[in-house]
Amino acid sequence: MIVDLQKFIEKAEPLRILGIKITQNGELIGGHFWDENCRRNIYSASKSFTSCAVGFAVQEGLIRLDEKLIDAFEKDLPEEVSENLAKATVKDLLTMCLGQEKGSLMGAQRPEYKEDDWVKMALSIPFVYEPGTHFVYNNVGPYLAGILVQRRSGCNLVSYLKPRLFDHLGIKLPTWENDPLGNTFGAGGLFLNLDELQKFGLFYLQKGRWNGKQLLSEEWIMESTRKQVENDKDSYGYGYLFWGNEHGSFMADGKYAQYSIILRDKNAVISTLAESRDGDKLKHVIFEEIYPQL
Repeated sequence: MIVDLQKFIEKAEPLRILGIKITQNGELIGGHFWDENCRRNIYSASKSFTSCAVGFAVQEGLIRLDEKLIDAFEKDLPEEVSENLAKATVKDLLTMCLGQEKGSLMGAQRPEYKEDDWVKMALSIPFVYEPGTHFVYNNVGPYLAGILVQRRSGCNLVSYLKPRLFDHLGIKLPTWENDPLGNTFGAGGLFLNLDELQKFGLFYLQKGRWNGKQLLSEEWIMESTRKQVENDKDSYGYGYLFWGNEHGSFMADGKYAQYSIILRDKNAVISTLAESRDGDKLKHVIFEEIYPQL
């Protein structure tokens, strides 16, 4: 079966989509490119790769989700540790319920910081809410989660994921944004092409298996992609750096519509790269014109 993309293309072109790929039951059933299939910044879809790295670190016994941040970052804490900071755990880094009042380390903010040590800076931001109680989209959590993986493994996120994920999926050494001290910025800035982003979605659709080998535990895949908390956008919820979506789907979601949508009910993955100012509308067109054909 090949998906008819004519109506989708008519509606998606004005939204500045650059490429789309659709795979079902292991077969490519649709795709279209409006531009070269080069590597591009996938923005916050990078967070889902950090979630994956945390999964490998948990699997290897390097990290525990119930570990307190005051233990994990003992040497980076502010002079006065608030009650809410003392309660925060590694799990809270992954659910956008860290307890801080607003987002920090966001795209336009990063070049403006005078501090080079973003770990200490991030932990010094007030923890206004009790962790786990308020969803606030924030780059601090995934950044610190990525830092913890790097510290425990002794290498950056690209080097950590290379033998565990990238080499298996055929993703040649990618570029990933660094902080001022040279640590991988796990909240954004990973550059991939559409084929590579699609493979990541397929890896999650296959519950951590690739070429017949279980790389990452199915338990982690299922736990990280189920609704862990309510979000502030819709009723679909948020997992461990993955967004919930329609029809029980979940997705890696980056600014300007860098998407990898995993549809377990259809055994399918739909991925896009785009420069869209209306990602929600593009997503709606996907579910309106492509999903019913699967």
